Amino acid sequence: MAATWPAVLHARSQFMSGGAPGNGEASPGDHLQTLYHYWLVGHQLEHGRAPWRDPYTFQPEAKPQPNYAGWPFGFLFWPLGAAFGLVAGWNLLQLVVYVLAGLFACAWLRELGLPRGPALVGGLVFAIAPYRVQQSVGHLLGPISILLPLSLWAFERGWFWLSAAAIASIPLSGQVHLALGAIPFVLAYALVRRRDRQAVIGAVAGAVAAVGAGLLVRETLIKGSTEAGGRKLAEITRYSANAGDLVERHLDPGRSEQFIFLGWLAPLLALVGLIFLLRSRRYGLAALLAVGVVVPVVLALGTNTPIYSPLWHALPPFRFPRVPERLLPIACLCLAALVAFALARARAVVIALAIVLLFADLHAHLYRQSAPGSPERAAYRGPGRLLELPLFDPSVHYGSVYLWYDTASRRERPGGYATTAPKGAKRTYDRLQRLNCGDWSDGTAALLDRLGVRAVALHLGLYGHVGDTEWFALQALDEHGWHVQRRAGTVLLLERKPAKQLDLLPAPDATQPVFCQGWYGDTGNGRYMSETHAPLWVHGRKRMHFDSFNVQPKVHIREGPDSWKLVTVDVGQLVHVPGQGRRVGAKLLGIEPVR
Repeated sequence: MAATWPAVLHARSQFMSGGAPGNGEASPGDHLQTLYHYWLVGHQLEHGRAPWRDPYTFQPEAKPQPNYAGWPFGFLFWPLGAAFGLVAGWNLLQLVVYVLAGLFACAWLRELGLPRGPALVGGLVFAIAPYRVQQSVGHLLGPISILLPLSLWAFERGWFWLSAAAIASIPLSGQVHLALGAIPFVLAYALVRRRDRQAVIGAVAGAVAAVGAGLLVRETLIKGSTEAGGRKLAEITRYSANAGDLVERHLDPGRSEQFIFLGWLAPLLALVGLIFLLRSRRYGLAALLAVGVVVPVVLALGTNTPIYSPLWHALPPFRFPRVPERLLPIACLCLAALVAFALARARAVVIALAIVLLFADLHAHLYRQSAPGSPERAAYRGPGRLLELPLFDPSVHYGSVYLWYDTASRRERPGGYATTAPKGAKRTYDRLQRLNCGDWSDGTAALLDRLGVRAVALHLGLYGHVGDTEWFALQALDEHGWHVQRRAGTVLLLERKPAKQLDLLPAPDATQPVFCQGWYGDTGNGRYMSETHAPLWVHGRKRMHFDSFNVQPKVHIREGPDSWKLVTVDVGQLVHVPGQGRRVGAKLLGIEPVR
């Protein structure tokens, strides 16, 4: 309850999550993506369909996508969502998973011979480990990390089938980065703890099953996606944490992935626990737990150390994750175990004091309430497919809002939110995103017909993330026969049916040009094109001046509403220019009125 405070106070009506502004709609965030995958499991089962399939996203440009992220918590969410509603069901599952995290870690530590009190302390340290909490706010990594102590506990009990199932479920859920560390860690743990033939066979079988699950995810989801070639080292640099982040309790919203706070007291107690293990001559376990803390922490620093870049070049699996901190749940568990060993012989009063101090030491204010919006009011239930505007690149988290709204509409959509989007769906997005700004060039109307789109949901509350171009988008839709049928808060639902056009939005400032997607920001002496096709809107007659950098721009002008003109600038390719660390197109030096 305290880990999710104060969002838990609003658990009946608001999501316990990151608290991003909703602007009249659902607050965007990974929690909506995770919930969608959970919800899809029960929805598919209720309709007699495979729970591991997503029949709605990226349609019809791709085959039904695998719903690996629904495993295994989608089966727990199904009855909770049915009984309490999707919002309260999500929040209740969050609390249940925290309890399971502590119980699994505590049960494992008891199997290592620790008394109940120290084991409870270790369970607490793992359950509310700040990194694990941050990755539970919306991401699937936090909940999935509880399978790690479950696997170790099952191995200690001799239930090798359960241990194998738990470790294999980590990559099967799509958390293949965590699996890169979890598989060798569990295998090494098994060899340290037991050498009998049955245990070794069980451990190897579990590792093989986990590797097989990872290969399945790669072949059926990653291969053929936009990330099939891996990540650039520059992307990893962007998400690499600094050494100071290890002791920084405050969460910077712009650097949420770099939040790796381990506490101040917990690491000191862990060091004491390591000394006690060495003094008791449990060298193998001491070495494993120490390595389990140090290696994930060092890798979390990414390219800020001289280690990650050689690993990235030498080991192909390391070229795919873009967030190097993903192995930190292993460190959280090992740290919890070492803290427990530090208190192995402590009296009850010391343990009680340790619980209070560690609770204060590890607590970080990470949860806030997130608005759920009104998906039922905005739902489209007619025939054909649904297109949501504004369109976001499939890797951008604002698209999570559309996944949440589709739990009500339940319609196939050309869009979607996934870092492993199919390449065909990405190409379609690159063409359709022009609709965000009312640019219907290059056969967009014919493309919508081919896709079978019969309704458009215009999310006004999300337009601030792509530019204030919603007026142009709505005017262009009306020009092409799409009319508003109803309004649900900040969501407009349009179909190609007659309707009285309402004056829904104020016209933009006619004295300023409006730049669409395809332009970098103003450098002070002009703007570079960021894409080969870059539109903008100008009012009245204007003269435009370009610096082409040997890339000759082709400029087309089309008349728009109320004396606005759509200007589209196209170049054959983006090029490198002096002083720019990125590829750019032509540079728009200025716009002046024609007198």
